[in-house]
Amino acid sequence: MADEALRVAILGGRGMLGTDLVSACRRQGFEPIVLDLPEFDLTNNDQVQQVVSEAEIIVNCAAYTNVDGAEDQAELAYRINAEAVGRLGDIARDAGKWVLHISTDFVFDGSTDRPYVETDRPNPINTYGKTKLAGEQLLADSGCEHCIVRVQWTYGSAGNNFVTKLIQRAKSQNTLKVVDDQTGSPTATIEAAKAICDLLRKKPSGIYHFASAGYVSRFGMAEFILDKLPIDANLLPCKTSDFPSPATRPLNSRFDCGKIKRLLSEPIQHWQAPLELFLRQL
Repeated sequence: MADEALRVAILGGRGMLGTDLVSACRRQGFEPIVLDLPEFDLTNNDQVQQVVSEAEIIVNCAAYTNVDGAEDQAELAYRINAEAVGRLGDIARDAGKWVLHISTDFVFDGSTDRPYVETDRPNPINTYGKTKLAGEQLLADSGCEHCIVRVQWTYGSAGNNFVTKLIQRAKSQNTLKVVDDQTGSPTATIEAAKAICDLLRKKPSGIYHFASAGYVSRFGMAEFILDKLPIDANLLPCKTSDFPSPATRPLNSRFDCGKIKRLLSEPIQHWQAPLELFLRQL
């Protein structure tokens, strides 16, 4: 079978990243199988078995992603982000199928003063991060052929994210406080989807970091967004400690993407261009 006709099962295919990945796969000539709640449940072994048997490749974008909610729903988050991923690995191993699994910068504690590379030791500081790391480990332990792509600070048209939440707040509040001590790379899901499509043809193994090029604080990102929009709101910098939340956030989310760059057919864009395009399309 030619790679252009590969059937790609996209678990979580109606989420923020999944939606853009389905579109990217169609443009690239793949045949995406879109799977998501309520008709598909990653924790349902029979459903997973069926999907793995029907597809050549499995991409898992499905996850429990409520970072604060995970502190109170740790068991549910673990069941979806860890146990189900491990069972997916077992089923894929037995079927001889390759899995690409999406993970997160939250596997790190954010305490380093440099961008994270794939070989840095994870040390999650909240329940969500702990469950995502456990999922990575259980997938690796399953022995299936797989690749893990960690992404960060994602935004897209099919879900709530920092960009849309900021705009909503700016329309209803004259003054906004935004943290200036969290640093990372705003990453459009449409850009992540393009990179993932590149990997589908190459089927690499191991862990890869993907984010847009360049780094900025959350405050700097907010300044950029409001500068591009006809919204009159005052921005004030503040610290993460000024906003206590159930889940602790890493302050440094910067990725070194040198490893994945060597596999991609196109350079990784600087964060500003995709974000400006996204704002124009809103």
